[in-house]
Amino acid sequence: MSEPQPTDFAPRILIDTREQDPLPITRYPSACGTLSTGDYSFAGGEHLFTVERKSIPDLVRSLTIERERFTRELERMRGYRFARLLVIGAPGQIEQGRYRSRTPPKSILHSLYSVEAKYLPVVWAATPQEGAELVERWSFWFARGYLQAAARIASECTSDALRE
Repeated sequence: MSEPQPTDFAPRILIDTREQDPLPITRYPSACGTLSTGDYSFAGGEHLFTVERKSIPDLVRSLTIERERFTRELERMRGYRFARLLVIGAPGQIEQGRYRSRTPPKSILHSLYSVEAKYLPVVWAATPQEGAELVERWSFWFARGYLQAAARIASECTSDALRE
């Protein structure tokens, strides 16, 4: 089986209207829309696939003064087949305390470990461009798998109907 090419299928990536600084999605078509959870999804998969993007300052705020709201969002994300917390930055920025908060780096990092253990994977991207590439890749592969599964089911239903 050959490696699928991005031209075989192009998911339309959805960017939440509340996303203040959208990632530079360039590989696939994109559109703004209101997502119930997260900042990124793809058309037709809004109930299955979600990515929450955080900058370092936003992450620190979410893990400290906005923790209750953020925890509710993480709880909602648990219900998705694919959910990721995408942090734009590097763990070293947290380790070195390069953020505006009196919260010790160790507390922020341990909160992130807790997020991973209880809710979803945390993925780091050094730049917004790298983050956009991850969202594009994840969207492509998840959507493609979803469509293939639907095609298999439709094929089985057609075969069953012909046998009757």
